[in-house]
Amino acid sequence: MLIKLKRTRTHSEDRNLAIWLATAAGMLNAIALGAFGFFPSHMTGNTSQLSNELSNVDLRNMLFLGTTLLAFVGGAITARIAVISGLANGNRIIFCQVLLIEGFALVALSLFELFYYSPGNNREIIVLLGFLMGLHNSTSTQLSSGRVRSTHITGTLTDAGIALASLFAAMIRRDHSKEVVAQRKQFLTHIITILSFLLGGVAGLMLFNRFGFMAMCAIGALIICLSLASMITTVVRVNRIASPL
Repeated sequence: MLIKLKRTRTHSEDRNLAIWLATAAGMLNAIALGAFGFFPSHMTGNTSQLSNELSNVDLRNMLFLGTTLLAFVGGAITARIAVISGLANGNRIIFCQVLLIEGFALVALSLFELFYYSPGNNREIIVLLGFLMGLHNSTSTQLSSGRVRSTHITGTLTDAGIALASLFAAMIRRDHSKEVVAQRKQFLTHIITILSFLLGGVAGLMLFNRFGFMAMCAIGALIICLSLASMITTVVRVNRIASPL
């Protein structure tokens, strides 16, 4: 699920990726809303808000929103550079390592908020979360070759609509080709991504209301465990293949 293999990636692997990473993204988004009243991954809304601040000439909010957008893009760029470098050096677990760093960063942020929370730090924390969400989305997008965008639900809804329209057209034409089968599988992947993000958002808000920033810490720990499990499994398999019987 978290490894880029030479063979063609299966839809089952993409769906598992969507379930884990889109759910985590939805939870983080909801926790940020509960804690700060702000969505760190909602770049469409943030860009629209930035336009509004430009018209109102609110320099402080303009700087904050602009920095948040740049942080998200910066996270995506960082993940891309890490992946390019890792794959160029034959590092098969580079995606796991990127997510591992994200997990530790989330744990560190949540612990900081648990012990040193101050409303004066909210904007800085949101910017850092924006960076991590960009990192998160870029990792899932690259790993799935663009089929799973864990935070970009607007794009996923658009892709799901396109896939559904293609399926309807194929039904009218009575087309049963392999391409239609692939579109049907991809449509299911989009639906799973959307539902995972939605359910993650509901769960994240409920957990934050109950446990506060410990909920964010738990998500970071989950991402760490997921990454480590995939890394260990990959290393064991490679060593087993390489070792003589």
